[in-house]
Amino acid sequence: MPKRKAAIAVGGVAALGAAALLLPNAMASQDNSQDQGAAAAGTARTLKTTDATTLATRLKQSLGGQFAGAYYDSAKRQLVVNAVGDGAAVARAKSSGAVVRQVENSTADLRSAAQTLRTKASIPGTAWAVDPRTNKVIVSADSTVTGAKWDRLESTVDGLGSGTATLKKTGGTFKTFVSGGDAIFSQVQGGNVRCSLGFNVTASDGSPAFLTAGHCGVAAKQWSDSETGQPIATVDQATFPGEGDFSLVKYDDPATQAPSEVNAGNGQTVAITQAAEATVGSTVFRMGSTTGLHDGQVTGLDATVNFQSETDPNGVDTVTGLIQTDVCAEPGDSGGSLFTQEGAAIGLTSGGSGDCTSGGETFFQPVTAALAATGATLGDAGAGAGAGAGAGDDQAGAGDEAGAGDQAGAGADDQAGAGAGAEDQAGAGAGAGADDQAGAGAAEEKGTKRHHRGGQRGGTSSLTGSN
Repeated sequence: MPKRKAAIAVGGVAALGAAALLLPNAMASQDNSQDQGAAAAGTARTLKTTDATTLATRLKQSLGGQFAGAYYDSAKRQLVVNAVGDGAAVARAKSSGAVVRQVENSTADLRSAAQTLRTKASIPGTAWAVDPRTNKVIVSADSTVTGAKWDRLESTVDGLGSGTATLKKTGGTFKTFVSGGDAIFSQVQGGNVRCSLGFNVTASDGSPAFLTAGHCGVAAKQWSDSETGQPIATVDQATFPGEGDFSLVKYDDPATQAPSEVNAGNGQTVAITQAAEATVGSTVFRMGSTTGLHDGQVTGLDATVNFQSETDPNGVDTVTGLIQTDVCAEPGDSGGSLFTQEGAAIGLTSGGSGDCTSGGETFFQPVTAALAATGATLGDAGAGAGAGAGAGDDQAGAGDEAGAGDQAGAGADDQAGAGAGAEDQAGAGAGAGADDQAGAGAAEEKGTKRHHRGGQRGGTSSLTGSN
């Protein structure tokens, strides 16, 4: 039987209007000769994002309990590392080429704050994440958090102290964005559902597979690469709600060719060679079948999102351990790929608020954590799988600022309905409301915000000039 090449070119869209211009030297190595001299002199080096992530991970290990997070200063192209206290370890960190900044809040302090939020303020429509740039936990509340709920949240944040946590309002409502790259479809009672493939991988038994959002794997078992086509892949593992939002889906034909690449549109692809941790401040790209290619920055780590439960009108579903960004997304974008220009797989689109007209904030499942949990590998023979991993909990080394999954503390086990949102996905093609699944992905998944929707729209980002 001839091999069937997977029609789902990871993370891409079939009809993308945006121009995705790849720099010829995007994958080129940086000349660090001058920077190495600077490091020896104890001054900061200029670094590519990937190099900064590697250095952050190393310094996290060497600083131990004194490490309080790290972020990438994209303007100066420098890694900034937060440290509590002083001593030989801090001195060594300074000589490594990073900018070392003394801060007040330790990782333990931020974890404690996250645990308090989890205990006292797991309110639907709220989220929190560690921001190493401010050395605080940033707490967000969407438009549904009003009255007594707002008072409760505000009181909890105030109790943590202004030096530990900050509260802000965000537009729209938190919801999952089902889809994100090339579309995948499933037939369920009440209509079709649509999600997106994130990254092709190799399962632990050697079979070809792909990663997508966990709420997709919970919503349907079998998936096709066309709206009315026969299933070509079956869910093997799915985590949602709980500590993450990811699924491993195996191709039914073991001879399927599943290239490790992202379709960037206009016939261009980005080879995915490794999985890497997110670093706050770094530039990332998201591919979506609804909105196309968009870019932005990582803004927080170990994020927790509290969605309205899809099964209990008085309940809350919590997802923990996510990456927070300012990359826009819309219904139909969940499950798709978040990646770097250098070809590192970073995340799987999970949910957020806003849209690609007004902007918003979005959350992604770390790929390293998904690989570690499923046993899958990226690239040829798993090349690069989990690079920076072990890491599922240490995003860019900075992730432990609030404890991977702790910070948002959000009830890793409570999340049921990651997509929680208020709107219902109603009937295929229903297209009701910005938050409702329209077109192919319009399944009935009540109360969830899992917009399994189609509608491929061109994005506006370019891969040119990234870090």
